[in-house]
Amino acid sequence: MSAEEAAVHETTAAAPVLSLYREIDRADWARLASGIAQPLSETEIVQIRGLGDRLDMAEVAQVYVPLSRLLSLYAESTKRLGADESAFLGETDDTTPFIVGVAGSVAVGKSTIARLLRELTSRWPGTPRVELVTTDGFLYPNAELERRGLMERKGFPESYDRRALVSFLTEVKSGAPEVRAPFYSHMRYDIVPDAVVTVRRPDIVIVEGLNVLQPPPSPNDVAVSDLFDFSIYVDADASHIAQWYVDRFLALRRAAFSNPNSFFNVFAQLSDEEAVERALGFWNTINLPNLEENVLPTRHRANLVLQKAVDHKVETVLLRKL
Repeated sequence: MSAEEAAVHETTAAAPVLSLYREIDRADWARLASGIAQPLSETEIVQIRGLGDRLDMAEVAQVYVPLSRLLSLYAESTKRLGADESAFLGETDDTTPFIVGVAGSVAVGKSTIARLLRELTSRWPGTPRVELVTTDGFLYPNAELERRGLMERKGFPESYDRRALVSFLTEVKSGAPEVRAPFYSHMRYDIVPDAVVTVRRPDIVIVEGLNVLQPPPSPNDVAVSDLFDFSIYVDADASHIAQWYVDRFLALRRAAFSNPNSFFNVFAQLSDEEAVERALGFWNTINLPNLEENVLPTRHRANLVLQKAVDHKVETVLLRKL
């Protein structure tokens, strides 16, 4: 290698890796919460925690209190911008809800995070009305999934009524006084007829679901994420998520599955070995393909990525640069 080639090689090797995200390790992220009081009690955290999650006081204080503070900055800035725009147009300020999307794989803990953020954000001054909406309510009813041949693809993008979800969020974002969403029962594993979730002009709406960061199916369509003010992707190695999925399946078998009214009651009497085999079957044929084909490819669309380690603890935060 000539001296000139060596110099080019050295310059190239030393060039910084450019990224849309700031990568912040847990210790540095936790320091951002210095001086901020822990708003939740241990009992409240236990009530929020989902099956298999290891959420505790330290995790809330070091990861989610800083995240809550960051969200508050975004919400306050968005509200100010809305007021400035109204003043510029000579209109009365009529600020609409701040919408946060939470995406990620099955069993990665996004439902727990969404519930936790609802509790934290409702404690901010000026935002007492916080609603949580899951996209499960916008799955097609089982009868319709059966008609379309999609029961084995429940959770894939095509199993959701995307237009209904976009319409719902458009009404919310437009400031409608009352908007209703279908209600999904995990016990029944189906939409409950005539049951609804009603949202009445909240300050903040948190939307949690597998596919909320999906791009629109065509350039002329509106994406669900187009209606978000901030989005979060909960990330982890697929092998770790697979183990969490199996652990959760075993826990549900001992709890919810034992209810005779549960759709999954047929699994309650499985042995441990049979239950693990069945859970891995579901993971490998449904949830992993959906993660790899549809969910994971949307990670780069998020404003913030929470990267979890094998123990369910967040170890790195990626924050998109403005």
